[in-house]
Amino acid sequence: MKKISIIILALILLLPLTLAAKPFGKTGTAALQFLKLGVDARAIGMAEAYTAVTDDISSTYWNPAGLAPAKENQAFFSHTNWIANIYHEYAAASYTNGVTTFAAYGSVLHMDKMDITEEDTFGPTGEQFTNSSMAFGVNYAQVFTQKFSAGVGVKYLRENLYEFAVNSYAFDVGSIYNTGWQNIKIGMALRNFGPDIRYRVDDDEDGSYDEDPFDLFDNDGDGLVDEDGPELESKIPMSFSLGISGDLMRNDTDHWIASLQLDNVIDRKETWNLGTEYKLRNLFLRGGYQFGYDTNGFSAGLGYQIATSFAILNIDYAYTDMGLLKENFLKTAHRVSIKMRY
Repeated sequence: MKKISIIILALILLLPLTLAAKPFGKTGTAALQFLKLGVDARAIGMAEAYTAVTDDISSTYWNPAGLAPAKENQAFFSHTNWIANIYHEYAAASYTNGVTTFAAYGSVLHMDKMDITEEDTFGPTGEQFTNSSMAFGVNYAQVFTQKFSAGVGVKYLRENLYEFAVNSYAFDVGSIYNTGWQNIKIGMALRNFGPDIRYRVDDDEDGSYDEDPFDLFDNDGDGLVDEDGPELESKIPMSFSLGISGDLMRNDTDHWIASLQLDNVIDRKETWNLGTEYKLRNLFLRGGYQFGYDTNGFSAGLGYQIATSFAILNIDYAYTDMGLLKENFLKTAHRVSIKMRY
């Protein structure tokens, strides 16, 4: 078992090389951008410095290894009110025997309907459209030793843009190592490792794609060439996170933890996340800052834990300062999440 732990840890340590091998530093040019939208108000309130902290059902998004230490089955729902009337829903559930944990989840990004605009007159046509993105996946995590746990996951991806759609898949893998001193943990996670995607658009509606990529032939005999140019492949937002967290204070009822994390995403520069959480009885206070973002990276949140006859409930809220986006759209991002342990 110890040898298996060492092999898995070595493999995960080498994962950042997959990002460095083929740099792609253009912001926002990767497809399936919704995969970068964090979930769980607890994590967001800590400015997403959560890869080493995560120890519950929201690990399905942040780091599958965080599922392993759980001693109870869990359920989770998160709702995000984004700017421009965009909404994000995330739900997950897990089953554990105390050593091995299985989890399933679904993520859906959706928006209100918008008017279709005529290009020539630049006016509405009377028709409407909507876009959506979704991911459905399963995770497996296991405790290998008292200090080391690891997990893997696979997910199905789909994005609908007006009348076009693309389907794909991706993998997640992560690990958490607890040093055993001051609850200091080191967490690593590689998320969204998968193939490039390509939208196929039939501009002339003859049932064929990429007919004349070099403008040489009139394939459908209508007197025109190069009607359907080749669609370019797009990467998905693969990311690698390395974090460290530890206790500043802990007793039977209260704790104060801090976390620092480095994020490397394939279509932006590296960013640093710093977060903290203070627990006073059943009340949680959180704050954090993300360094290296174009917008203001401040986050804050609070939560409350309720013990019932059937489960322990955690209700959390987080606020994120969107900087210039808030000024332009007169809104900011609000997240609410509910976790249940039973």
